[in-house]
Amino acid sequence: VQLQASGGGLVQDGASLRLSCAFSGGTFSGHVMAWFHQAPGKEREFVGAIRGGDGSTNYGDSVEGRFTISRDNARTMVYLQMNSLQPEDTAVYYCAARYYSGILLQPRDYNYWGPGTLVTVSS
Repeated sequence: VQLQASGGGLVQDGASLRLSCAFSGGTFSGHVMAWFHQAPGKEREFVGAIRGGDGSTNYGDSVEGRFTISRDNARTMVYLQMNSLQPEDTAVYYCAARYYSGILLQPRDYNYWGPGTLVTVSS
């Protein structure tokens, strides 16, 4: 499995941004997909995850209500729509995957990772 995230950039406080992650090399619909972020000097933190079957989602507390994760099984893509961005959201964002039918919340639960994409929110 290969993952490639894109869409990061520099935005102002309150702006929106959409990240994309392209999945290849496996059965996409059987994988739970997730986004994590990691700020300088901090641990990697769960942002959100989406199941392959019914598309149910789970979000980290810091992004609940502002971020939305979605997936397109036909295109093997997963997206992270980020609204009302705050300077505290500044981090490298990583797409992750694991062949699993449920939802997984910890970085250690995922065995496929893409290179990160940097999101910088200026105040």
